[in-house]
Amino acid sequence: MNYSLVGAFVLVLAAVLIGIVLWLASGGALQKKYDLYQAVEDESVAGLNLNAPVKYNGVDVGKVRSIDLDHDNAGRVNLLFAIERGTPIKQDTVAVLKTQGLTGIAYVELSGGAVSSPALQTLAGNQYPVIQTKPSLSARLENVLTNVLAKLDSTSTSINAILSDQNRAAFTSVLADMATVARTVAAREKQIDSGIKDAARTFQNTSQATAKMGPVIDRLGHTAEAVEKMGNEVATTSKSAGKTVDTVGNDVKRFTSETLPELDRLMGELTVLTNSLRRVSEQTERDPRGLIFGRKPVPLGPGEKGNTP
Repeated sequence: MNYSLVGAFVLVLAAVLIGIVLWLASGGALQKKYDLYQAVEDESVAGLNLNAPVKYNGVDVGKVRSIDLDHDNAGRVNLLFAIERGTPIKQDTVAVLKTQGLTGIAYVELSGGAVSSPALQTLAGNQYPVIQTKPSLSARLENVLTNVLAKLDSTSTSINAILSDQNRAAFTSVLADMATVARTVAAREKQIDSGIKDAARTFQNTSQATAKMGPVIDRLGHTAEAVEKMGNEVATTSKSAGKTVDTVGNDVKRFTSETLPELDRLMGELTVLTNSLRRVSEQTERDPRGLIFGRKPVPLGPGEKGNTP
């Protein structure tokens, strides 16, 4: 048996095994590749440690690589994630801090990422793509509790203002007045009961009167129908009268245009005749004989000579 060959084989095999182990430890074919993403938190990251898991809808996709305080803004914390390459990190992907059960150990939960949303890219001025963040459940609860406490404090102040000494005195006076009214009502219980009975009786009588008014209303309806019919007949008569008035108007127009000129000339002739008769009458009064013997010649005045034939 050649021991040198056996020893050489063992050494070669050991070297191969050591090389495989070192290759696997340094990355190897099965080593996953990661991409780096940054997130900025505006709240406390207490409970979050290095290598804390980063989950996408509950599935482990990476780890927290670094946690650093922003020196320019002490209220912000810069987180660096190492996420498996191929994880669909989109522009609308959101990172939220969550805790595991009651242990208080925090981790990062990624959610969102619509199918139509483009992949997250590195913007100018940034070293890594920046994932958006939103407040954790504890932060939201803290904000809600803060608002509730502020409102409770405001409400307490308002209640204290309402329950001031002056208002308490006013409330006491109002309660005393209410007690007085209650005693007055109790003292006049019988009168109030009688009034209620009278009101009920009045309502009953009104109901009966309403029932009796039914036939009267029916008769009024018939009367209204008769009045309407008469109105229609009057309207018809008015239309006929209108036609007659139009006819008379045409006749009046024709009379005015044809007869008035003749009447005007006749009145002129009658005026002339009247003037003549007035002169004859005046002459007759002065000399009645003139109707029989005719008019006497007017005597000549002094110095006048008559024309002799």
